[in-house]
Amino acid sequence: MASSNSIDDMLSLEAALDDGTDAWKQDLSDRMEEIIDRKRSSVQGRETAYAAYAHILTARYAFDEVDGKVSELLPAFLKSIKSEASERETFLAIRAIGITLITCPSDTAYETLYQAMKRCYTSSESHFIKATALHSLGSILMYGGAGDSEMENIMDELLEIIESDGATIDAPDSAQVVVAALEEWGFLATSIDDLEERSEAAMEAFVEQLDSADAAVQIAAGENIALLYEKSYTEREDDDGAASEEEDEEGHPLDTSVVKRYDVYRQTNQLKHKLAQIANVSAKSINRRDRKQLHVNFADILNTVEYPQRGPRYQKAIDSETGKRYGSRMTVRIHQTGVMKIDRWWKLMRLQELRRILGGGFVVHYEKNEVVFDSLP
Repeated sequence: MASSNSIDDMLSLEAALDDGTDAWKQDLSDRMEEIIDRKRSSVQGRETAYAAYAHILTARYAFDEVDGKVSELLPAFLKSIKSEASERETFLAIRAIGITLITCPSDTAYETLYQAMKRCYTSSESHFIKATALHSLGSILMYGGAGDSEMENIMDELLEIIESDGATIDAPDSAQVVVAALEEWGFLATSIDDLEERSEAAMEAFVEQLDSADAAVQIAAGENIALLYEKSYTEREDDDGAASEEEDEEGHPLDTSVVKRYDVYRQTNQLKHKLAQIANVSAKSINRRDRKQLHVNFADILNTVEYPQRGPRYQKAIDSETGKRYGSRMTVRIHQTGVMKIDRWWKLMRLQELRRILGGGFVVHYEKNEVVFDSLP
């Protein structure tokens, strides 16, 4: 995902439902009634209904159609999650909750949903379901009414999962579980203003995960490291005084609109060495695709650790017209209306979270759903 500069390929989902009529509204209504009325439903029937419901809700912004049904839909999804009759039904029910909350946010859903999801990722025998439940935490907390204290408590719990390689939730050495915990920690961290007190313990856990044999674990840990360095800098304020000129190793000016507030990690030099090793890894035991992902991502991560003012996909090449570095060049096109520049790690992490939930419907929701736009303005 992080290597993609455009999401125009996702527009096919919208086109698939765009037949020029409102037939989808009736289909959605029928599916919701089917989900709510479980009396004669079967596992296969619920799987089909949940999949169709999620497909419509990702491809359409359907607040008006869904809002009055949320209080009945969420309990139905929770019943499927609690019973775990099939892995597919459970997965689809968890996914449906995330899409429902992004469509119709709630100020009160967090407590009920979180407790059910916690039982799921601690008690399920399926590592896939555990990871799916962990991935649901972002939408449940962000759009279900949780406050900063709740988010910080969940971040502490996620950190315990990461530190134990999944063992605290009976998923020892499960890469997919550790990746889910890392990614949700990073997403929640984007909403916490001051991470100074949490940085030391988090960095120890993330640096340890850099030694993982799984590339996805390494990348997720590395992105969190970059985010922590980025967030140690904040906007310059009046009492910071006038900015003095700062230059990089090649004599080019650095961004002085942000100011360093604290040290993230005591062993930054050793960390840079480790990041450089991963960025240049050539072991034949790692498949070609993973090596490429590690090279691209860790070059960016190392760049941010060295210069926290720099975001993902920062290019040092000089623009002949401006005489300045090109800087971060990751962009997302939103139809023909504009381009979103992903020049900060917090933006990248929020984009990744929204795309995990909305898939091919991200563009539709970005344009029409204020909740999504506010998450990534």
